[in-house]
Amino acid sequence: MTTGERELTAEVDLCTATGGINPGALGWSRRPLHRANLTGYPGRNKRWDYWAVLAGDLVVSSVYADIDVLGLADVWWCDMPSARTGGTAIVTGPGEGIALPERPGTAPLRVERDGVAVSYVDEDAGTRLTGRWTEPDGSPAELDVYVALPPGHESLNVVIPWDDGRGGEFNYTSKHQARPATGTLRVGDRVWEIGGSAGDAWGVLDVGRGRWPADITWNWGGGAGRAGDHVVGLQFGAKWTEGSGYTENGVIVDGRLSKIGRELDWRYDWDEPMRPWRIVDPGGQLDVTLSPRFDKHTKLPGRDRGSETHQVFGRFAGRLRTDDGVELEFEDVQGFAEEARQEW
Repeated sequence: MTTGERELTAEVDLCTATGGINPGALGWSRRPLHRANLTGYPGRNKRWDYWAVLAGDLVVSSVYADIDVLGLADVWWCDMPSARTGGTAIVTGPGEGIALPERPGTAPLRVERDGVAVSYVDEDAGTRLTGRWTEPDGSPAELDVYVALPPGHESLNVVIPWDDGRGGEFNYTSKHQARPATGTLRVGDRVWEIGGSAGDAWGVLDVGRGRWPADITWNWGGGAGRAGDHVVGLQFGAKWTEGSGYTENGVIVDGRLSKIGRELDWRYDWDEPMRPWRIVDPGGQLDVTLSPRFDKHTKLPGRDRGSETHQVFGRFAGRLRTDDGVELEFEDVQGFAEEARQEW
């Protein structure tokens, strides 16, 4: 194993009774084990489930979030060859119908208002993502995707403490990659088939539960595809984890996670995000390059710098090595990479 980080194997509370970080929660695990019992600190608690589906020329994403000061549920999609995008969002006030359970994945997440409906329903074998809305041009739209969770499929779960959590700032994340997806997206008369006969499609899940610094920058990237007879999943991040003693880095091959405890070297140009993004493990376990096809650029005003993100989607090529010494090369792994500059 290429990490000295503490591995957790039993369920644990994220917080103490007074709302601070539970020292016993610090570590990483191969499956979700944390109960995100966030209490106190009004206005500072952040809870979200974010899904993305990588389906060849099509990308679909959806978030269901309660960030204390507001609630958000959305669906976004992009047909990369045409650069056509669409979707919708619901924004609510605090406590107005958007809530997430302490144990992620244990209760349906649903919201419906003003002709828009978003739903995530988990079961042992996977998660069904559905949405219904009207596009700005009046076209009816509907999403129905099932993201399977194969038996024994591992994820990367870790708690990142800032200032060792003493200042009340920390985040639990559960990152899932390389989960097979099937379904459809319908927009007006256009139907996109996802997975199955349309080719491989993969679900990505990012669970977040914690309290963040008011101003922070992060990288996140990942993806899935095939290398010969193997299914490859990529998961990595940077910037927000530095100095914490933990990372969100790893590779998943045939459902088995190899955790990378080192910070990775990210090489890209914020001002030219459509140029290649290269992510390298200094220890030699990972060297991949993403060739972007589409940049999802978002920018929101704020009290100071505001919030801005470049999230690029494309294809990874490169190589990796698992903890048990399997070395794989690949050229066509669907994926994404981002830099987010966030003001909460």
